[in-house]
Amino acid sequence: MKKGKKISGGKYKKSRKKRKHELRGYPRNVKLGERKTKKIRIRGGKTKLVLLSDNKINLIINGKAKKAKIKNVIETPSNRFLARQNIIVKSAIIETEFGKAKVTNRPSQEAQIQGVLLEKE
Repeated sequence: MKKGKKISGGKYKKSRKKRKHELRGYPRNVKLGERKTKKIRIRGGKTKLVLLSDNKINLIINGKAKKAKIKNVIETPSNRFLARQNIIVKSAIIETEFGKAKVTNRPSQEAQIQGVLLEKE
């Protein structure tokens, strides 16, 4: 039988709709470009600063932190189409002025991009 149907052909009905806290939020894709942030309201009335676009990364090079400029998004293991649109997500491989780096945080949740250097040029 088709999904959502009883063996007799009748429909299953949901007992209730989703509550506000059960609904999905809007996807926030962090693009490569000038820094742009936004304040959003979160549960409990608090606010969170989220990133919409940025072109700088906090890199860890030999145990020291340095700020580097992002040139390009090379590959994204979770979805190859995100790299084509220069969208930065966790575990994305990006090209910086120091070499290739891997993003180690979730930039859409935090208002910054962090990463570790993979190789030197």
